[in-house]
Amino acid sequence: MNARVSLNAQQRGSSCSSETGLKTTPIRKPLQLVATQGQVQIHTSTFRGSFSVVLSEAIRSAGLGSKVLIAQFLRGGVNQGPNGAINLCGRLEWLRPAIETCLPEEISEVNLSLKRKYEEKAIKELWEFCKERLIETKLDKVVLDEIGMAINLGFIEENDLIFLINNRPSSTDIILTGPSIPPKIMAIADQITELRCN
Repeated sequence: MNARVSLNAQQRGSSCSSETGLKTTPIRKPLQLVATQGQVQIHTSTFRGSFSVVLSEAIRSAGLGSKVLIAQFLRGGVNQGPNGAINLCGRLEWLRPAIETCLPEEISEVNLSLKRKYEEKAIKELWEFCKERLIETKLDKVVLDEIGMAINLGFIEENDLIFLINNRPSSTDIILTGPSIPPKIMAIADQITELRCN
């Protein structure tokens, strides 16, 4: 009992002496929320098919309330096009071009025909839709799958992509996936993830 009384007396004594020695602190402005800064992320590899990691991240973001757009430029087979988007989680819009099959990494001479023009038109329609959507909708995240190959095959202009990245809303993340990402675009990325097959 005496030990408790003396301990309480010591605590009171120390608090009394410290109260007289306290200095007043200046009044500061309250904390302010800072607008988020979007990033440019690149997921690249020497092979196709590195999309699953990015897809799961996009679905998770949409599930948590972000507005997400996924465009797979060289993945056809479902004849979607801009008017046939698949919506997931109420906030994720997923698009493919209105072409019959997935496109190869290299276009053969046989493909330089009417079919090639049809594919080019479908991919350019998808690209224009993505640009409009980014401006109109205040998207939180945009995934452009195999965009480097689409540039390499001549479907999309490299400078057009650079312009889009530089003029997007500042809070929007842009994720580019696939092989053949041009060096100028790699240079403006905030994060680069390279998948290797050993």
